Amino acid sequence: MFRILSNAWKIDELRTRLLFSMAMIAVFRLGCQIPTPGVDPLAMKELFANQAGVLGFLNMFSGGALERFSVFSLGIAPYINASIIMQLLVYVVPYLEKLHKEEGTEGRKKINMYTKYGTVVLGAIQAFGIAVWLESMGQIVLYPGMGFKLMAVITLTAGTAFIMWLGEQMTAKGIGNGMSLLITAGILATFPQAILETVAVTDFSRFSDLGRLVLIGIVCLAVVAAVVFMQDGVRKIPVQHTRRNAGMGQGGLKSFIPLKVNMAGVIPVIFASSVMMFPTLALQYAQNRFPETPWIETMNIYMGYTHPVHLTIYCLLVIFFTYFYTAIQLNPVEMAENLKKHGGFIPGIRAGKKTADFIDRLVTRITLCGALFLAAISMVPPLMTKFMNVTFYFGGTSLLIVVGVMLDTVRQMESHMVTRQYDGFLRNN
Repeated sequence: MFRILSNAWKIDELRTRLLFSMAMIAVFRLGCQIPTPGVDPLAMKELFANQAGVLGFLNMFSGGALERFSVFSLGIAPYINASIIMQLLVYVVPYLEKLHKEEGTEGRKKINMYTKYGTVVLGAIQAFGIAVWLESMGQIVLYPGMGFKLMAVITLTAGTAFIMWLGEQMTAKGIGNGMSLLITAGILATFPQAILETVAVTDFSRFSDLGRLVLIGIVCLAVVAAVVFMQDGVRKIPVQHTRRNAGMGQGGLKSFIPLKVNMAGVIPVIFASSVMMFPTLALQYAQNRFPETPWIETMNIYMGYTHPVHLTIYCLLVIFFTYFYTAIQLNPVEMAENLKKHGGFIPGIRAGKKTADFIDRLVTRITLCGALFLAAISMVPPLMTKFMNVTFYFGGTSLLIVVGVMLDTVRQMESHMVTRQYDGFLRNN
């Protein structure tokens, strides 16, 4: 393993990219420590103590920046929400659909630019909402009023824009997807605190507590193994080419189309969590503002982190976004047309519409497996919180994101090494 790492470090381009990514992550972590003025840090820490649910999830995404109310408190949540909205609008607004389908790279650049504008707008709205919510929580804000709200909007929105720029630079000049790596860095930064909190509530003289720790370890290992298995799971569609292949001098070549079981990766879980954030925070604010309103109290109970209603809605959102994001990534009609154009066909299936229908049915069944897997993994955090008295950082969602992103990053490093005839990380030695 050390020999392989040594070989990777010897590649100038790969070493430069790794160093650049590490430097950007260091800048991100530094920004997470810079507090926004006007908030009592001890009161914020008490607010987020043992905090689960959406607030804890957002705090985990920001690498603990939210509980410090740092300049990076929003993390990349506004960017994620803007991306969701833009991807929905692409299929609704004719102008955006034309940019997406007909204008190629230039069209994608324009859509990306609109996403950035949307990120800034949503960042400002979310920053204002958080400022109002903090003022309603008691003595957290030292000097409440419009001045604090304005300062929070400017500071947090600027922080989000800077994080977005960091992620883009990491994608272009570093290794892996910059936004995903920043999320992963934030999650990993919270792990030590989660471990200490778990140890602190453990009585090592009691057999039941020791058994709980062992069970937590088994669950984490099982989740990691399941994520690796599903991320690498592929359904191969056999393809045969009948035309003479230019430069090969022969026809009848056989190949296959690899369809990943979990094409959407970790995106559906992130999308679903972002969507759940809005009603949860709105209900918490409403309860603080109108404490004696019965229906608000009832809705808050239903939207509790471990309540069956909350879990059901969350699972349905994960399944929906799995299908939605898979549909964005893969178009059966275009795939069938490309096969026909290049003289390829699936044995036993007529080219054209029949091929598109076959691929569509197959993708639908495969995606169902991936969606159910993601929904099951997303249930691990609340169940561990409820039955094991453990912080949800050890849950399936955080491990799913970390393992999935790290696998994608390692594969990108592998591609760099393979082109230079080095053994990669994923090969057996």
